[in-house]
Amino acid sequence: MTGTPLVLTAARVVTDAGVLAPGWVRVEDGVITGVGDGPAPGTGNSSPDGVLELGDVTLAPGFVDLHQHGGGGTAYTDGPDAARAAIAAHRRHGTTSVLASLVTDGVDRLEAQVRALAPLVEAGELLGVHLEGPWLSPAHRGAHDAGLLTAPTAVDVRRLLAAAPGTVRMVTIAPELDGALDAVALLASEGVVAAVGHTDASLEQGHAAIDAGARVATHLFNAERPLHHREPGVILALLQRPEVTVELIADGVHLHPAMLRHAATSAAGGFALVTDAMAAAGAPDGPYRLGPLDVEVSGGVARVAGTDTIAGSTLTLDRAVRFAVREAGLPLEAALAAASTTPADVLGRSDLGRLASGARADLVVLDDELTVTRVMRAGAWV
Repeated sequence: MTGTPLVLTAARVVTDAGVLAPGWVRVEDGVITGVGDGPAPGTGNSSPDGVLELGDVTLAPGFVDLHQHGGGGTAYTDGPDAARAAIAAHRRHGTTSVLASLVTDGVDRLEAQVRALAPLVEAGELLGVHLEGPWLSPAHRGAHDAGLLTAPTAVDVRRLLAAAPGTVRMVTIAPELDGALDAVALLASEGVVAAVGHTDASLEQGHAAIDAGARVATHLFNAERPLHHREPGVILALLQRPEVTVELIADGVHLHPAMLRHAATSAAGGFALVTDAMAAAGAPDGPYRLGPLDVEVSGGVARVAGTDTIAGSTLTLDRAVRFAVREAGLPLEAALAAASTTPADVLGRSDLGRLASGARADLVVLDDELTVTRVMRAGAWV
C-alpha cells in the first residue's frame, strides 16, 4: 500500500551538489523521491496537506557513525536490548545509522558478541559490527586490555567473519604486527573495510597496509605513533593516500581544534567525523565498563579507572558537527558531509547519508545553533 507523499520545505537543504536556499525534499514510503530548490511544487501561497513547512532551519542528511561503542548508559557488548538503548540514545541526536564497535576481548567472547548483534544487523537497526581489536599494538593500546592483544591469524580472522556472515563490516589492525598485512588483504578480499589504528607502524608500513587494502584510519592521531620530522610514521601515510578516509573525533578532548582543522583540510581521501562514544554518551558521569575494563567518567571525559588514559568519548555526532564548525572553523557543509555522506560511502551505502532521490529518508533538522530539533529515519519521525 502506497502512503501519501510528504514534502518538507526548509530555508536551507544540504545536498551533495550544495545548499539549496530555500529547498524541499519529497518523502514517500520511507524513501526520498525528489529534491529541489525554491518553493515546493504545488504549494503556491498555501500549505496543503502533505506539505510540512519547517521554516528557517537547515535540513541535512541523517548522521552515520562509523565508530561507536555505546550510549545512553549501555554498550554494544551488553547484548541486543542494550544495543537498542544505545541506538535510541544517539538517534535522538541525529544519528540514524550506526556501526557498532567492539573493543578487544578473547576471540571466543568476540564471536559470541558478533552473533548477538547479528539480528540487529539483519533487521537494519545496525549497519554492522566494527572490531577494534584484538589485533592492536601493545605500545598504543589505549583503553584495550593488554593481556588480550594478539597478532592476527587467518584462522581467527575467518572465524570472526564466519560467526555471522555479513555482520562484521570493519576491522582495525596495527599493520606492523606479524601477519597483519595478510589479514588486511584477507579482509579486503571479503569486502570488509580494513582500518589502520592503535599502531606503532612506520611510514613505510602504513603505505604497505594501504597497498594491501586498508581504507580507513581509526581515530587519527589517537593511539598511534606521532608525527616526527625524521621518522614521519603512519599518520603521514594515512593523510597522503587518496584511498584512505581518516576518522576524526571532534570533542575537544581527543584533538585540538587546530589539529582537527589541519587533518580535515589535508587528508587526501577525506575525513569522517566519529564519536568513539562509550556507554556514558547521553548519560551522567560515573563508573562504567568499556569491554573488560573499568572506566570512570568525570566532567564528560571517559578515562580508564585510575589512569589518565582516554577511554572513548561521551560525544554525539551533533556535538561533533557543532565543534567542527564553531571551534575548528570548518564549513558547515564539510562538517555535515563528514557526519553523513562520507561515512556512508566508506561502507558502500549510497542509499544513506545523503538527500537525493532513491536514498532512504533519513533527515536531521538543525536550528541556527546547529541543535537537532527533529529527526526522521526511513520516513518516520523519531
